[in-house]
Amino acid sequence: MSNHIYNYRDTNLSLYQVNSNYSLLLQIYPATFSYAVVYQNKLMAWAEDCDIKLLTEPGDAHDLLSFDYKKVAAGVHPTGFTLIPNALFSDDKLADFARYLDVKPNEKVLAQPLDDDNYVVFKVDGKVAAAAEKFGTDNIVFVNKGWITAIANNLQDNNLYLNIDKNQVDILYFANGKIRFYNCFEFTNPDELVYYTSLVAQELQLQPKSLILQVSGDCNVDDKNLTRLADFFNGVEQNELEVIEHPSTIFPHQLLVLAALSLCVSSEVY
Repeated sequence: MSNHIYNYRDTNLSLYQVNSNYSLLLQIYPATFSYAVVYQNKLMAWAEDCDIKLLTEPGDAHDLLSFDYKKVAAGVHPTGFTLIPNALFSDDKLADFARYLDVKPNEKVLAQPLDDDNYVVFKVDGKVAAAAEKFGTDNIVFVNKGWITAIANNLQDNNLYLNIDKNQVDILYFANGKIRFYNCFEFTNPDELVYYTSLVAQELQLQPKSLILQVSGDCNVDDKNLTRLADFFNGVEQNELEVIEHPSTIFPHQLLVLAALSLCVSSEVY
C-alpha cells in the first residue's frame, strides 16, 4: 500500500471562485469516492476515499462539491465488464451481452465506447449508479476509460500496464496500437499479484524477463507488491505519465486514473 496524500487543496481556491472553466472528476465505489477539481488543465483539489454520504452532504470540508459543475466525468467502478468490437455492438443487443456478466438484481448495466474499436459493456452496483446519476447520466464513465485513453496516446514498446486499486489490479496490453488484452483480478498478497500478472504474460506469449511493468495507483516503488513483481519481470516502474498539471508533492502514478478522467469530460457517452 502507498502513503497517499489523501487531501490536497490549492491554498488560493475557494468555492466562490469556481466557474464553468472548472471540471469535476470522480471515482465512485459503493461506500466511498475520490474526486478532483481541475481548472482548465491544473489540479486545484483532490481527496481520496471519502464517505459516499459526502456526495449529497459535502459539508464545509468538501464544499467544492456543492458547485453545480457543467463539466463532469463520474467514473464508476464496475463489478464486471466485457469488451465488444464496434462491428458487433448495437443497443438492441445490450441485453444479450449483459447475460455474460451474470447481472444481479441490485446491479445496473451500462455501455459506452471505450476506444475507436471497442465498446465496453459493464455492470455497476445500484448504489454506485444512483450516486453517479446525480451528475447526469451522460456524464457517467467507465472508471478506467481515461486511463486506457491516456496510455493509448503515449504507448511505449514492450510494456505491460498495471493499475493497482486496493485489492484489485487492472492489466492492459497493446499490440500494434490496439488493445490486445484488458482484464482485472482481485488479489490478497504479492504472490497472487505476481501470479495473475505472469498468467497474462503467458497467455500473451510474452517473456517476463523482457517485459517492463508500468504501474500506477496504490503503489510505491519499494512496497511489497512492486518488489515482488521485480523478482520476475525485467523492470517495474511507476507510471510517470502526467495528464494534468499538479504539485510536485503528488506523484503522477497516484493520480493517473482519476486525472485521466479529464480526457472523458468532453466525450460523448451512452
